[in-house]
Amino acid sequence: MFAWLQRLDQHFPVRYAAWLACAVAMMLAAFTWVAFDRGGWLALGFLALTLLGVRDTRQARHAVLRNYPVIGHLRFLLEYIRPEMRQYFIEGDNEAAPFSRQQRSLVYQRAKGEPDKRPFGTQMDVHAIGYEWINHSLQPSKLATHDFRVTIGAGRAQPYSASIFNISAMSFGALSANAILALNEGARRGGFAHDTGEGSISRHHRANGGDLIWEIGSGYFGCRDAEGRFDEARFAENARLPQVKMVELKLSQGAKPGHGGVLPGPKVTAEIAEARGVPVGVDCVSPSAHSAFTTPVEMLHFIERLRDLSGGKPVGFKLCIGHPWEWFAIAKAMLETGLVPDFIVVDGAEGGTGAAPLEFTDHVGAPLQEGLLLVHNTLVGLNLRERVRIGCAGKVISAFDIARAMALGADWCNSARGFMFALGCIQAQSCHTGACPTGVSTQDALRQRALDVPSKAQRVFNYHQQTLHALQELVQAAGLAHPREITAAHIVRRHAEQGVKLLANLLPFVAPGALLGKDAEAMPQQVFRTYWPMARAESFARAAS
Repeated sequence: MFAWLQRLDQHFPVRYAAWLACAVAMMLAAFTWVAFDRGGWLALGFLALTLLGVRDTRQARHAVLRNYPVIGHLRFLLEYIRPEMRQYFIEGDNEAAPFSRQQRSLVYQRAKGEPDKRPFGTQMDVHAIGYEWINHSLQPSKLATHDFRVTIGAGRAQPYSASIFNISAMSFGALSANAILALNEGARRGGFAHDTGEGSISRHHRANGGDLIWEIGSGYFGCRDAEGRFDEARFAENARLPQVKMVELKLSQGAKPGHGGVLPGPKVTAEIAEARGVPVGVDCVSPSAHSAFTTPVEMLHFIERLRDLSGGKPVGFKLCIGHPWEWFAIAKAMLETGLVPDFIVVDGAEGGTGAAPLEFTDHVGAPLQEGLLLVHNTLVGLNLRERVRIGCAGKVISAFDIARAMALGADWCNSARGFMFALGCIQAQSCHTGACPTGVSTQDALRQRALDVPSKAQRVFNYHQQTLHALQELVQAAGLAHPREITAAHIVRRHAEQGVKLLANLLPFVAPGALLGKDAEAMPQQVFRTYWPMARAESFARAAS
């Protein structure tokens, strides 16, 4: 319902218009009351609304009310009247809404500490093609904790015991300072990790001491020289911070793979420039490709170099799968050099971003299922899977989303939009305008002030804890001891009107070692038969046929 308001809100007073109108009306009614002895109740009514606006701007629970005093109550009134109203007036009528309504409502409930139980049974069409469920056991297990962990970088000098549910990459600059502060404090309380995004480590990431995954993109922000090239000394300085637990080299992201980025000069504030190591007020460019390496072999040596410079912390890379032969080239380079990353994060094309061309968000990059399965199968087929941990991201919000991803081969999951919802994001889709109504994705000092850090940090913590508690209940219902035991044989999908199959029977999986010493004709699946011969460890380019 705030889409039209944020479009109008190019000038400061617009979002306070209702509050100011009430104050003016109160003064006129008071004059009428004093001069003509009438309109007293009207004056009192507008006085009440004016005082309500004062209260709205001073309370800390609802960011919408702080940015939209008085009129913001319409949102909560419609929510109270009828759930269906929420779909259209509260949660928007945009294309993303059909996916987000139920999921966002779930996040809000868990973040606020409210019961997430629902009456009247499932709200899903269980007969729809694509519907999925997890099989349960008649002998459920009983787990002592929902603090599920995975060790990344085992055997390194500083391995990291990570939660299996963490905050995905979102940069300071894309998110406000208060949003970063709340996310990191929530991560500190819950003992899970906060990915910095490629905007590097800001003072707001460091303020509360939560665990950080430092993402390094093609702009080498936080570890670059004046010409934008990788700087070893600056990297080591940041990478050796005790708060930094892992280093993630970003090759591409699911929302806009193969697309660089530019933060216009007017948006490069002193704080952003400090974090990224760039001049204030000058266009900040993220190239579409890295300059520190040009081949798969060079990339693995670069990762090894980063690991040494960091003091032995886990180092890996993130990518959205594009040309299969490029991923296979990296895999062949692992075999030839014996160098492997400690982890790989697979980003699905369904992941979000603050701003990207429509064609990129909708039609570039492999979805999470296909990308995750290809990476998992390749490592299994090369007997490298036990040496490399796999994380994933791409619209992972609920406990079932985590369970399903782990069934496809993930060791842990990251979520961006889930934690944004926990902060209070209402998906107004104004991230790129700076007019975010909840103060999540803006650099406007007044707007982001509406996001109260202590209360939102608690909601971030609540959402993480309640989601993992729900995952614990799923794992117990399946009769298992840990989410890592969930396999594709536990998940069922309706693939036809009258047919269902286990994912294990519906999706292709590779046997251990199945890709070693094989010629193209003996490869287990078509994707390997077609693209494996095209891949070369010494180049990302496709080999001539």
